[in-house]
Amino acid sequence: MLVATTRELSGDPATLFSGERSSKPRLTQISVSIPPKRDAGTVQWPQRLPPDPATDFAVTKVQQIATVAEGRAWFRQHVKGGHALVFIHGFNNTYEDSVFRFAQIVHDSKVRATPVLFTWPSRAEITAYQYDKESTNYSRTALEQALRTLAADQNVKNITILAHSMGTWLAMESLRQMGIRDGHVNSKINNVILASPDIDIQVFAKQYVEMGEPRPKFTIFVSQDDRALAVSSFITGRVSRLGAINPVEEPYRSKLERAGITAIDLTKVKTGDRLNHGKFAESPEIVQLIGQRLMTGQMLTDSKVTLSQGITAVVGGTVTNIGAVAATAVAAPVTILEQPVDMNRVPRPSDETLETDLRPQQLTQ
Repeated sequence: MLVATTRELSGDPATLFSGERSSKPRLTQISVSIPPKRDAGTVQWPQRLPPDPATDFAVTKVQQIATVAEGRAWFRQHVKGGHALVFIHGFNNTYEDSVFRFAQIVHDSKVRATPVLFTWPSRAEITAYQYDKESTNYSRTALEQALRTLAADQNVKNITILAHSMGTWLAMESLRQMGIRDGHVNSKINNVILASPDIDIQVFAKQYVEMGEPRPKFTIFVSQDDRALAVSSFITGRVSRLGAINPVEEPYRSKLERAGITAIDLTKVKTGDRLNHGKFAESPEIVQLIGQRLMTGQMLTDSKVTLSQGITAVVGGTVTNIGAVAATAVAAPVTILEQPVDMNRVPRPSDETLETDLRPQQLTQ
């Protein structure tokens, strides 16, 4: 994979980069060995150093890339059909966390795309939520420039962004900046997948509108039992997070339909994640759905998708059942506005009500 980072060098060859912020972005080529015997959705962390490639995830090659030209040369050598998959990790991740998780996603999804990781300065501490959030703000211009550089490469035909948790904020902010500068997001960025998005619903709506038109196709993975997002909601003023809504309940369903956003509810999906925050990567079915269908922008239909866990999807048309997937509809920009909530209780997204759309012309007033 090609790794772009705003992390500072650690000075330790075993970890490469720390959780501190660098004054300039850096590029690195990383090769990861994945053990042959493992369950899909899992990462086998080395128990000792050096790791055993027969049983552990192991970094087998690291090469610093000094110039954009070197990065483009690497991409030409590893290009897969002109498709690029850019992954942005979430809160509480070390550099090696993000590398190994992305390697697992690419391997288990069987995606035919060139993997590009953008890793931002996370201190990987539960108590460092605010530091991590500010680090995403610190990194948004670097991500925007990385996406512009990738899109400018003639070998790149299209780009899919896959962002998780707090990384979805970084993705949305960078796309919003690009839209404000150019009037719209680069046309090669045609697909954006937000997994467990840790974003205030009102803020997401503004970001979505302000990135301009045409927009990429958006897919969000949500789960009402996501404990990490429940904590995030509590410490950010008890405001509902986008990743915890119930997409088939009103007013969310109608707003998603009008916005043209596909929402996939993973509440019934069971994985080994006790926080229920990483289901998109740990469920073999979901990670394969990302690689085989969502990344290419294909719709979910009963003839092409079979999911055994009763997953709900909001995708297009009226409410119907397609195999084990229930679908609804989608099409036009929307801003989601919440009513005040009772501060004496932790709100469920379904308790919230949404007001009217904020029309694009109001944004200039």
